Amino acid sequence: MSIIETALQKKLSFKIDYGEELEEQINQLVDEIAQRPVIAEQFPHRWLAIKLLEEDRDIQIKLLALKDGASLIKVAQKSIELLKSVQGDDLDIQIADRRYRWINQLVNSTVQRPLDDKRAFTDRFDQIVTHRYLGIPIFFIVMWIVFKLTADVSAPYIDWIDGVITGPIGNMIVAILNTLGLRDSWVSSLFVDGIVAGVGGVLVFVPVLTFLYLALAVLEDTGYMARGAYVMDRVMGKIGLHGKSFLPMLVGFGCTVPAFYSTRTLENEKDRILTGLLVPFMSCGARLPVYILFSAIFFPRYAGTAVFSMYLLGILTAIGLGIILRKTVFKNKEQSALIIELPPYRAPNVKTVWLYIKERVGTFLKNAWTIIMATSIVLWLLLAIPVNGQGSFAETDVDHSVFATVNRVVAPILKPLGFGNWQASGSLITGFLAKEVVVSTMAQIYTTDVLETNAESNGFLQEIGEIIFTFWGATVDTLKSLPLIVGVDLFEEEVETEPTNLMNAIYASFDASSGGHGVFAGLAFMVFVLIYTPCVVAVAAERQELGTKWMWVSMVGQLVLAWIMALAVFQGGKLLFG
Repeated sequence: MSIIETALQKKLSFKIDYGEELEEQINQLVDEIAQRPVIAEQFPHRWLAIKLLEEDRDIQIKLLALKDGASLIKVAQKSIELLKSVQGDDLDIQIADRRYRWINQLVNSTVQRPLDDKRAFTDRFDQIVTHRYLGIPIFFIVMWIVFKLTADVSAPYIDWIDGVITGPIGNMIVAILNTLGLRDSWVSSLFVDGIVAGVGGVLVFVPVLTFLYLALAVLEDTGYMARGAYVMDRVMGKIGLHGKSFLPMLVGFGCTVPAFYSTRTLENEKDRILTGLLVPFMSCGARLPVYILFSAIFFPRYAGTAVFSMYLLGILTAIGLGIILRKTVFKNKEQSALIIELPPYRAPNVKTVWLYIKERVGTFLKNAWTIIMATSIVLWLLLAIPVNGQGSFAETDVDHSVFATVNRVVAPILKPLGFGNWQASGSLITGFLAKEVVVSTMAQIYTTDVLETNAESNGFLQEIGEIIFTFWGATVDTLKSLPLIVGVDLFEEEVETEPTNLMNAIYASFDASSGGHGVFAGLAFMVFVLIYTPCVVAVAAERQELGTKWMWVSMVGQLVLAWIMALAVFQGGKLLFG
């Protein structure tokens, strides 16, 4: 016998022991295959039997085109149902586990390691962060630290940008308008109350996004994000998905649009649809400015925890809704197994982290100068046009503007939620364009003197010097803020930051519309922003990936769920603590 024939015989005689129950069904299927000559001639018998037990779709399609193929699939299905009744639903996982167990035994019996060889740091660390019981709590602790970082540590830079816009930049704009003789014209109102108030109200949150993306980039580049998907696999399994479906949701923390597109990595169509329906509940970066603003207004001492709670609520909502859909609409969806490579831990690459931040913050800034600026101009126009002759153009009271009149029609729907005023309803409607616009809309609606329009410029060089000086102060304060992550406050002897005019105006408005329960109304508003439709671009991406039918199901469902959850928060808060 030749060497080739000997090797071939050994290959044909090789087999993995899958356990008593599985082997019994494999052997029965092998006998069934042997009784079907057309099929038996085309496939190795044992290999085909295992593929049938794994419910391999490609093999099933090929068999359906052959004589007796359909009957063989029915026989295999009976074996699958019998095995699931004995061993549970994770049949494909058990088959894979037997294979990897055999590989592990082979490696241990053939690979010789040096006597002083120690397990790699990655293996030792993974025993902790991917632990069956500790993995998920560790993951949420890491996420809590991330959002404490974004809320607390970025605060000095938020104050710096706000001071720059309302101070030096505002003063220079006013000086230019004075020079051109446009100080009291509608042009001045457009720039001051429209563009600068709208765009500037959003730009103050650039530090928040920068710190958020910095933290996520570091976690991703070190290799921890893959572990996050792995430990979440057990949770996702409860809703019929797997850890791989959590990856689009992680992407959704940055932006919902690429999160929809990343569902393409899921092979199963029902996996893609179910994941796509849950992705919008992951808080994108555009929602973060709303959380930061409202947390600072209504929960100043616990802003970081309030922001984290929104992200956590989004995850829990997705899990709860997924369980409901799994038991109803997707009741017959087959379970998929997670196969993911866990890369070794490594120090984050500075260039990679920088490009990650640059791309995402750049997108935010691009929106600020396109979508948000265009929306701010249109919104200024709607606020400048009076209704029933009450005032003149650009000088009308905002309460009597076209924008206010239109949104008063919607406001009563939101009254049970605690924010039934036209300002809140108008902000939510414009927020459909982009969630950052919620903040810019409020900055324009509330007459809060976003710019100190009576101030005079102190000269270009002096204004630039003030910007640089205050930036250095913000940097020092940011370094002092780092211990806040672990609860150490280095600002104990310093005066607390005073709320801005905008913050005071929003608080007063929500407190009045809720009958003195402004805190619950503010929290309900944050929940509504979390749950309702992310933005018009995300809707377009959803339609492209899931189809028109599921797009409408998702949009309507999000609006209804947002109303119900916000109602529960506000009314529940009044009932328990009012």
